Amino acid sequence: MKKYYAVQKGRQTGVYQSWAAAKKQVEHFKGAVFKSFPDLASAQAFLQQKLAPVQEVNLATYAAVIYTDGGSRNHGNHRGGHVLDHDPAAWAYLIKAGPKRYQGTNGQWGATNNQMELTAVIQGLLQAQTLGLSEQKLLLVADSRYVLDALTRGWLQSWQQKQWRKADGKVVANQELWRKLAQQIAVFSDLHYAWTKGHAQDAENNFVDGLLNQTMDQMTAKSRS
Repeated sequence: MKKYYAVQKGRQTGVYQSWAAAKKQVEHFKGAVFKSFPDLASAQAFLQQKLAPVQEVNLATYAAVIYTDGGSRNHGNHRGGHVLDHDPAAWAYLIKAGPKRYQGTNGQWGATNNQMELTAVIQGLLQAQTLGLSEQKLLLVADSRYVLDALTRGWLQSWQQKQWRKADGKVVANQELWRKLAQQIAVFSDLHYAWTKGHAQDAENNFVDGLLNQTMDQMTAKSRS
């Protein structure tokens, strides 16, 4: 009888059609959560559980917490608008590992908000790897549902299986960045995710938001000088 394997927590979450494929995502992954089902619908239902808000997470159980954010000041933020080459965009991350803090930010002209959200996560994970945290229990906190849903609901894994096409057959946008993110996630053995509301009461999220806005301010000031 055919089985479907839902990986809720692993290197890449998703529904797999063979144990061999699912095993690669959970073997030696601390705290892996997975289960087999006789039908696809049940496997997907198990996979798509609510992502916990960061306020409900015990941060003390993690070796480090990575906060990321991306943003842009472009015409694409308005109905019917689009991104122009001279629109500033930026990303930022903050890593809190015990008493130590590590941060980074940079900007790019003509990038979208989603591109910067993805880049922030990639850069934050690269820094975590540099710090030797790839085998530690880590929490990634972001306010981007665009990024988090793809990581926690199996979309990224599905896109890879379908040659970077979505369920409707359309090509996945920002494919190059998604490829880089998939490669980076595979480095970590115990990576978890949490959502935070942007521009609210999360001090760390507000901090990275402030960093990227400073970067965009500097970009704009230099372009006018």
